[in-house]
Amino acid sequence: MIATRAPPPDRLVGESPFHTRAVKAAAAALPAALAAQWVWWRLAGPAARNSDLAALLEPDAAVAWHPPERTARWLALMAPLHRARLEAARAHGARAVGAVYRRMRIEDGRRVQRAEVRFDGLAGCLRTPRGGSSRQVIAVAQDGQVRTRLLTPREAARLMGLPESYRLPGAATSALQVAGDGVAVPVVRWLAQELLEPLLDGAAAIAAE
Repeated sequence: MIATRAPPPDRLVGESPFHTRAVKAAAAALPAALAAQWVWWRLAGPAARNSDLAALLEPDAAVAWHPPERTARWLALMAPLHRARLEAARAHGARAVGAVYRRMRIEDGRRVQRAEVRFDGLAGCLRTPRGGSSRQVIAVAQDGQVRTRLLTPREAARLMGLPESYRLPGAATSALQVAGDGVAVPVVRWLAQELLEPLLDGAAAIAAE
C-alpha cells in the first residue's frame, strides 16, 4: 500500500497490469469515505523475468546433498499430483530443478503434512527458519535420479536480489532470517524509480510553489 498526502501526478493514476480481480474486489468493498480517497496507481508492467531458480544455485559439487533415505522421506510426503510432477521430470531425463516446501493440508478432514514441488523456475516464498516454518528444499531430477538438499543462505540472498558482495551472518539460521524477513531489492528499486521518486518530486514541486 502506497499513500500520499499531496495530489498525485496525473501520469501516475489510471489502469495498470497490477490491478488484479482480487484487488479490484477489495477496493469495491471499501466504505464510501475510504473509496473516495483510493488511488489506482498506473505503472507499466516490470521487465520480463530473465533468469530462473536453476541459474542462481551453487554448483552441485559445492553443496551438501541429502542422503537417499532423507530424499525418500521427502518423496513419501508428496501428494499424488506433486509426485506425478516429480516423476515426469525424472522420466524426461534432462536436468530439472524444482523447489519443495513442506506444508500442512486438510485431507478427509485431517491435517496432513505434505511436500509440494514446483518446476516452473520460481522459488516460491522464502520464509525465515523460525516460528515453525520449514526451510526450502531443492529437488534435482536428472538421468532418472532425484536428489534433494536445503537451499543455502547465499542462494536465498541471490533470490532476494542481494549482490555477491553482501555480507551474510555466519550462522545459516541468521543468514536465512535476513532473506526471509527482507524485501526483494529489485522490486523496491523498481518501485522507487517508477512511483516513490516521482511522488516525492511532485510533492517537492508543490511545496516550492
